[in-house]
Amino acid sequence: MKALPTHLAKKLQTRADEGALRHLPNALPLTDFASNDYLGLSNNIALHKAAQYILTRNQNTAGGATGSRLITGNHNLYTEAETAIATFHNAESALIFNSGYDANVGFFSCVPQKNDIVLYDEFIHASIRDGLKLGNATAYKFKHNNLGALEKSILQHREKAQELYIVTESVFSMDGDSPNLKELAGIAAKYGCRIIIDEAHAVGIFGTNGEGLIQQLNLEDAIFARIVTFGKAMGCHGAAVLGVTGLKQYLVNFARSLIYTTGLPPHALATISAAYSLMPQQAKARQALYNNINSFKLEAQRLNINGLIDSNSAIQCVVIPGNDKVKQVAAQLQQQGYSIKPILSPTVPQGHERLRFCLHSYNTTHEIWGILSCLKAIL
Repeated sequence: MKALPTHLAKKLQTRADEGALRHLPNALPLTDFASNDYLGLSNNIALHKAAQYILTRNQNTAGGATGSRLITGNHNLYTEAETAIATFHNAESALIFNSGYDANVGFFSCVPQKNDIVLYDEFIHASIRDGLKLGNATAYKFKHNNLGALEKSILQHREKAQELYIVTESVFSMDGDSPNLKELAGIAAKYGCRIIIDEAHAVGIFGTNGEGLIQQLNLEDAIFARIVTFGKAMGCHGAAVLGVTGLKQYLVNFARSLIYTTGLPPHALATISAAYSLMPQQAKARQALYNNINSFKLEAQRLNINGLIDSNSAIQCVVIPGNDKVKQVAAQLQQQGYSIKPILSPTVPQGHERLRFCLHSYNTTHEIWGILSCLKAIL
């Protein structure tokens, strides 16, 4: 086989020189502070039994995906899952995509049009940025969670925009914090803007039954579109866009990441439906997670650990500037038996490198105190 082109090899070497070269990690039996399996559903026997029951009940469903949804892949489990998802989230419709990345790329590449303007939080997920790059709308970022800066940008652009979209996350993946969603809804209503919210890290955790922050705050009617993903607290795979029926029909016709890819296999759809059926039963797990979040924050404050980002979610971060430094600290914690990953630039801005602690319902107080005690000793 031919070698990698020289200019690509140079890009790899530059990243290595910056201490930012990525590698696929090995799976190690360490105490989990790295995965997004917040409620432990991915290993929940009840989830897999429920999914198997759904598959057995649908014996006529093909064993594989067989093709794109518009050809042969739109088996009846899609209808069942999308109906359940829309009902659960108090939405008019739901459209399933193969992943959160596919949902965001598909949505943002085709919904905002040439004469539209998109204002997005500067810390928005990379998949949203990629979707915007593929689309024809003009996009501008605003300072993270700064609604004053957002309103100033709206005043600057509103008159020339056919539609003005505001894009943010209900829980940010790299900081774990949240915008003031009620104030945001008020601003959008005042200026006639459409809000799009990525709820990837809120679904399953917030709300009476894990519906997400938007429903917890009763803001469903104020939001144009919500993106929910299943690879975090739901313990499975895939994503869905929630909105009016017209939006679903539009995406089926114009979202290329849905049109030109093989659909999910039946077992994946059955697992999604099973996860949603189990959500109301996860009250104890959610409470255990809330307790662990509180325990983590209190212990970090007691130990006077510097660099902790204020967050009330399952994502807790300690900023340790410098790729080399944060990788060294993470490696030392891994040697102590903890699965913890460093978040490096360019994933986060240079100087904001951090350890990202993902808390779970199944973490024990002893584990939380242990990793923070080790971190304090290292720092």
